[in-house]
Amino acid sequence: MVKIQEVENQIVTHYEVYDRRPADSDLLVPSLDVHEKQFGQAPRLVAADAGFFSTSNEVEAHHRGVKQVAVPNLSTKSAERKALQHKRWFRKAMKWRTGCEGRISLLKRRHGLERCRYKGTDGMKRWVGLGVIADNLINIAQILDASPEFCAGK
Repeated sequence: MVKIQEVENQIVTHYEVYDRRPADSDLLVPSLDVHEKQFGQAPRLVAADAGFFSTSNEVEAHHRGVKQVAVPNLSTKSAERKALQHKRWFRKAMKWRTGCEGRISLLKRRHGLERCRYKGTDGMKRWVGLGVIADNLINIAQILDASPEFCAGK
């Protein structure tokens, strides 16, 4: 089981390899911890699939300063919750999150993460880390290539 955290421009900011599959709902708050440690503040938006939903996760994210939490609750009967999940920003965040699923697929295809070439858990962590670094280098190069002002030192 591998968890990938991604920010704008398809840059992976954190990954984690687990020996056993944890409950997704147990991963949201630790992911916020990692983001806050790296960037010094909570993200403006958090998007994750329905497995990450719990009321306590949503409350904690808001308490930490996350403005928009886009984690669907598929079992809700609340009209208020359904209305929230149909708002434009929520739907847009869900589309972005779906694109993140493509990141995992791309990591598997482009960097061979479907089959680890090293042995053991440490080898798996190394293999995933090398794939993430390689993919980030490609994405950063594409960003710089599309933004010549960065290369000109402006």
